[in-house]
Amino acid sequence: MTEGARTAGRPSPARAPVGVLLGTVTGVAGLALICLGWPALLVPAARPAAGRVVARLAALERARLARWYGHESAGEGGLGFVAARALVGALAGYACFNALFLAVLLLLGGLWDLVLGGSEPVPVTLPGVRVVTSSGALGLTAGLAALTLTALLTLAAAALDRAVAARFLGPDRQERLRRRVAELTASRTGIVRAVDDERRRIERDLHDGVQQRGVALAMLLGRARHQIGGAASDGAGSARVAELIDQAYTESRRLLDELRGVAWRIYPTALDELGLRAALDGAAERAGVPVTVHYGLAGRPVSEVETALYFVAREAITNAVKHAAAHDILVVLSEDERTVSVAISDDGRGGADPAGGGLSGLARRVRALDGELSVHSPPGGPTRITATLPKAPPCG
Repeated sequence: MTEGARTAGRPSPARAPVGVLLGTVTGVAGLALICLGWPALLVPAARPAAGRVVARLAALERARLARWYGHESAGEGGLGFVAARALVGALAGYACFNALFLAVLLLLGGLWDLVLGGSEPVPVTLPGVRVVTSSGALGLTAGLAALTLTALLTLAAAALDRAVAARFLGPDRQERLRRRVAELTASRTGIVRAVDDERRRIERDLHDGVQQRGVALAMLLGRARHQIGGAASDGAGSARVAELIDQAYTESRRLLDELRGVAWRIYPTALDELGLRAALDGAAERAGVPVTVHYGLAGRPVSEVETALYFVAREAITNAVKHAAAHDILVVLSEDERTVSVAISDDGRGGADPAGGGLSGLARRVRALDGELSVHSPPGGPTRITATLPKAPPCG
């Protein structure tokens, strides 16, 4: 672990005094800049020069924070940051300087009295206690107390310095790492939950669909076998057997369709073989309502992102048809330099719950790839679901 990482959690007691001292200097410089240079902000021609001076001072502050506090942030800072830092730096420096001056004065005075023998007895009366000490010893005690107060003020000033930096520049490296670990932990838990939910959904599809079709097919075949015995001597029986066989054939076709539907809901082979465009076209054909797909991607996304985009679009289409009674659905895929997005809009009755099983599972899948899922579905509609993901997977 680097030295900057070790000191990123809180200001180091050994480094904080230097950081506060330099912060006092930059704070006074910032106050001077604001008090003397603010008229330049009112003159349009002088604003670029004033902006450059502010940017340089902010850069000095960021370098000081990184060097002495280990606070390495991604923000640039601006006039607001410089003004806040100037106020904090000047006040903190004033308080620490006065406390240090008082501590040195008391310590030197106490030592002077003790060394030269000029101490005088000083009675100290406390409740139930009366103590007689020397002025030199009392001065040393007060000086040590003032020195301790100075150290506490220095650490408090450093902590306030970091708080101002976090407010205007964003979290430091260790805080970003802590948040990232928390996000990864939450996404890992979410993935496990999503997998369990998907298993339950598959079991439900098999039980309520495929299994029921299989039971019906078995019953039809059993009835047909029962009728075969009397079919030779009974014309009506032969017709009944033929009818049952036709019903069994129809039911077997439904069973195969149900199996294909379950397999398609688990993972469409077209997504791997033909790509996202073809898979979305297949989802649009199965929707049962008009679905328009605008494919604005220059190439195929990476596998993890492509899969997430597909399932977001498919789940949104399914919810729009099944729960919102939508009559028209629009799917738009777009991209920029860093991200790829899919937006699904429908004219249904709205009221989609982001905390529901399907949408919450999609949100966990998207967050696991460092993406964002937003749901706008007021009662009465329309509904718009948008997923934005980075083009590269987080661990790619």
